[in-house]
Amino acid sequence: MHEMSYVIRLVNKALQAAETEGLGSVFEIHADIGKMTGVLPYYMQKYYKKAIEGTILENSRLIINEVAVKARCGSCSFEYEPDAAHDYLCPACGSGNCRIIAGREMTLTQIKGT
Repeated sequence: MHEMSYVIRLVNKALQAAETEGLGSVFEIHADIGKMTGVLPYYMQKYYKKAIEGTILENSRLIINEVAVKARCGSCSFEYEPDAAHDYLCPACGSGNCRIIAGREMTLTQIKGT
């Protein structure tokens, strides 16, 4: 389960952000996690509770926004969510010349505290 490594990175980012913002305690952090990461939100939540013990994040909530996979066609510039129904090709022009533009990220988007 690679979720633990993602949780550790996210917690470290949140701790750095809290320090930068001069927060003494944190009650909520928000993260965007792309579906291509293969990370399961259930395990992120489970491991998060353990990873924050003894830190200023203890007792905070992790809010996850799952980011869908999105591609941009290199032939016609159409943006779409690749799917098996179109053989992962561009549904507008049928080209396989695409680039993934969303769905691989894990980003700390917000931190709330005092």
